[in-house]
Amino acid sequence: MNRILLTLYILAILSIFRIEVAFGQLDDECKLSIGTNLGGLSDFGTELPFVDLMHNSREWYTKSVDDPDYIFDSGFAKELSYREDGYPTHIPQQVSESNYLQEVATIWAITDGWPSGVYTVLWDGTGQLDFWGTFDYLEQTDSQRIIFDIGNPVGGVIEMRIKESDINDPIRNIRVLMPGSEDNYEEEVFNPIWINKLKDFKSVRFMDWGQTNNWGNPNPGITEPLEYFSWDERSKLDHYTWAYNKGIPYEMMIRLMNELDIDGWVCVPHRAGEEYQKSMAQLFKDNLEPERHLYVEYSNEIWNWIFDQTHWVNEYGCEADGDLWPEGIVEFVQNTMNYWTEIYSDDLDKITRVVGVFTAWLDVSERIVYNLDPTSFDAISPTYYIGLNENQDAVLDNLGENATAENIINYAYANIPEVLTWIDGIQAIADSLHKEMVFYEGGQHLTPHPFGEEPSYAQALIDVQRSPLMYELYLDWFEELKKYQKGDKPLLLMNFSFISDRSAQYGSWGILETMEQDTSLIPAPKYRAITEINNGCQMTSTIDTVKNWDELTLFPNPALNQFEIKNLPAESKITILDLQGRPMVHYTQLSQNAFDIHNLPQGLYMVYIYTSDKQYIGCLKLVK
Repeated sequence: MNRILLTLYILAILSIFRIEVAFGQLDDECKLSIGTNLGGLSDFGTELPFVDLMHNSREWYTKSVDDPDYIFDSGFAKELSYREDGYPTHIPQQVSESNYLQEVATIWAITDGWPSGVYTVLWDGTGQLDFWGTFDYLEQTDSQRIIFDIGNPVGGVIEMRIKESDINDPIRNIRVLMPGSEDNYEEEVFNPIWINKLKDFKSVRFMDWGQTNNWGNPNPGITEPLEYFSWDERSKLDHYTWAYNKGIPYEMMIRLMNELDIDGWVCVPHRAGEEYQKSMAQLFKDNLEPERHLYVEYSNEIWNWIFDQTHWVNEYGCEADGDLWPEGIVEFVQNTMNYWTEIYSDDLDKITRVVGVFTAWLDVSERIVYNLDPTSFDAISPTYYIGLNENQDAVLDNLGENATAENIINYAYANIPEVLTWIDGIQAIADSLHKEMVFYEGGQHLTPHPFGEEPSYAQALIDVQRSPLMYELYLDWFEELKKYQKGDKPLLLMNFSFISDRSAQYGSWGILETMEQDTSLIPAPKYRAITEINNGCQMTSTIDTVKNWDELTLFPNPALNQFEIKNLPAESKITILDLQGRPMVHYTQLSQNAFDIHNLPQGLYMVYIYTSDKQYIGCLKLVK
């Protein structure tokens, strides 16, 4: 079935399943407010929000000094002694289980997202650092400063060891600074390239920034005891890395919101005690600018059994007392709602107290929400994912390498009615309690079954992420979601997620692949759709060279050997993509409007048009 017929079929089904709500007071282009989940820090990630890359470093592992049988990690990191900021008290150290002295090391296993240029390493204390990796040049310029140059970061790796650290003046406060940031890294802590990409969003969710899933657990997969963390045990600014089980400090979340003038969404750690939670609430209340709004949620998906927090709340909310699941876990959510209500009692309009729910399991959602004090929360929050079911996965597996991006998109469209039915159920809960509905995550969820296995149709899963059909899917999906907007307030949807590489095995969650992605050469259809919607409400164009995009005309169409574009702005850039999202031809238009395509195979193509400074103008379809 071709895509046009399938789309008409899906829309017909939608009209049966749902009755459109009456238009609210907002213009159609202003009905959605799309924020984004931010990616958590890791040494292999391509989302690099900070100019100091020490924040992204892997947790310490150890090296045996002078061991002839080299082992990458000698495995004694937990046996060493450390300061409160996580730096070793001294190096080398002796451990009882080894005949060799131990050093510590960290690594950045993938540097694909790093910019090219000269990096500066600074530190306090007395000792020696040693580097290994894919840099072109390294020099120690004084006792506490090293520089190294990276020409091509793609496929690179950098390892850093502390070789010596004086017990009376130990090495600490290591900074690994991006090119050009040495003079102002304390004043401008955020990566300006990352900030520029984030400016199109109106709010951010800090779930992964705060390492919410498995928070505070040094042994993921093992349920920790019924002990609560104190406020002093939170992640702090001086901790050597923020890519660990407590995440990025709250002070950085507050700073980002204030500097970028955006709203935020925090997830309270599942093992945060009363004093921790009230202190956390007070910190945000005291330090956020008055114009900023904060969404507050207890943990994340406490019904999702892949996360430690789900096992923890079940163990101590249900199993320990013989209570039913999920009723027994409600007390943990209720406590968070109560603590934040108390701290914000005179300023409740500054926060939205959110209860996350299981979109596809209405019974569980009802049993959580209806057992809460209805006066203690403001909003109910499902997801808006669309993906593949097991039957579709089986068909695609049979197609294997013959599967296409179009096959996958068609299946995503086919699943829309079911997802809308789920959301309808959650909306009914919200309506019954006169609560707002907001979405904590959503977007494409195109992953194989079971999750984590490399499917036979992996290439199609990779291709679909750059396909023009993905752009159309996102626009169509958001158009459906507008129907849930009510009154004069936009419907809040939190995209998942911001920047990460494509993966057929584990999902392609990023709407951008890297921070420096040139979208005129490497398409980012999800990012394009979302930013167009967010900017559409402004009712102004960011490009002044063309007054009316409807005047752009491609002819002849179908075309044989060349085509022309009428009313094309001077010095435009043109990229032709196939339906898999692969760039086929690039042009820089100077004075002519005719473009040679005699080498293109027959088929349907998308012609993307940009200004000379890479701002998006429009997209036209081409048939050859």
